[in-house]
Amino acid sequence: MAKPEHTTDSTPHQAFRRVSLRERGFLADALRTETVGGVLLLLAAIAALVWANVPGISGSYESFSQTHIGPSALGLDLSIEHWASEGLLAIFFFVAGIELKRELVAGDLKDPKAAALPVIAAVCGMVVPALVYLAVNGAMGGSATGWAVPTATDIAFALAVLAVIGASLPSALRAFLLTLAVVDDLLAIVIIALFFTEHLNFAALGGAAAGLAVFWFLLRKGVRGWWVYVPLGLVIWGLMYNSGVHATIAGVAMGLMLRCTRREGEDLSPGERIEHLVRPLSAGLAVPLFALFAAGVPVAADDLAAVFTQPETLGVTLGLVVGKTVGIFGGTWLTARFTRASLSDDLAWADVFALATLAGIGFTVSLLIGELAFEGDAGLTEHVKAAVLVGSLLATLIAAVLLRLRNATYRRMTEEEERDEDRDGIPDIYTQDDPEYHLRMARILERKAAEHRRLAETMAAERRR
Repeated sequence: MAKPEHTTDSTPHQAFRRVSLRERGFLADALRTETVGGVLLLLAAIAALVWANVPGISGSYESFSQTHIGPSALGLDLSIEHWASEGLLAIFFFVAGIELKRELVAGDLKDPKAAALPVIAAVCGMVVPALVYLAVNGAMGGSATGWAVPTATDIAFALAVLAVIGASLPSALRAFLLTLAVVDDLLAIVIIALFFTEHLNFAALGGAAAGLAVFWFLLRKGVRGWWVYVPLGLVIWGLMYNSGVHATIAGVAMGLMLRCTRREGEDLSPGERIEHLVRPLSAGLAVPLFALFAAGVPVAADDLAAVFTQPETLGVTLGLVVGKTVGIFGGTWLTARFTRASLSDDLAWADVFALATLAGIGFTVSLLIGELAFEGDAGLTEHVKAAVLVGSLLATLIAAVLLRLRNATYRRMTEEEERDEDRDGIPDIYTQDDPEYHLRMARILERKAAEHRRLAETMAAERRR
């Protein structure tokens, strides 16, 4: 990938600019995969709600999700629900780690100046929801324990909503959401590691660290073969779980170790190749199964009333719907206003506001943090899960209305991006600013004009005869 051009100090650093043609194709492929995963996630959540609330079968949901399996001698006698959140979700965070590494070495986060806007927007999009939660619970006498629940964004769910609303979206707008989500995922991982680790088993933690060192050494030596890395990854995961640190940290650590830059003769880097193989497993199996065993909340009139009357649940709901929107939009605007960073010319502030609202869909990671934050209170855990679902649903509905209002603009922007009047197979938007392209087109026009002049002179001479 070509190095980014250096700009002078007086030149604004555009974030979410028009991406290269190659990166545009990569983004499109990634979005299609995430969109399918988001639809599966939505279907799994609906199935969980039906299973947990239909009389006659609702009891089986609780009994099945709490069924314990696994070797107790290794400290892994876990419930199926626990396996989904600690085990399968590690695959999701493994893919997130690879995405983060790719963005850091070859994407928008490589250039610190260009990365400033999405990073600050993501940080504000996590800080403000936490402050909203704390303000609500401080005013109503609730618990501060769940401050981290509304800080996360579910990228797969958000992209699924975009797919349902319409495909006429500029690539810069989609890049905005993807970059924001990568930083959001990293910060969520940091929150889980720092604030939801109580009792450490240093022997197991040391073993996990040693396993990660071996993993890194094998990668550096170019050792290949799933039969080496999969068993090693499982050992690292098991040790990380027994250490007291949330086991998903093992997934992101291994993802960050993969090389995501291409060497001479490589079509794909090892990170890109492994992500291509593992992403379907994450989007099609791991995340939907987690949703199936996490979203099964019994929904009754009293539960819904508690969402808007109980301080913890109201804080989560307002944090997702209000906090995310204010944080992301406000952080983006302030950064663009007081620094040299700027939005792409393809985007309007109304677009940023709509996507900031869409980022209020917390779901996967919010459900996970809710389980960790209120682990000792089953009733409150269920109410917080309901609050996450309600908040995500409200954010979806509001964002859908806003994006519909922008749909005509999106369509015009997409048509402009796809326009290829000279039919050379390359959209004109990628050639219209190229001086050589303009010189070539001028020569073509001059040649055609000369041909027309010769033809006119010939026809005039024929008429004179």
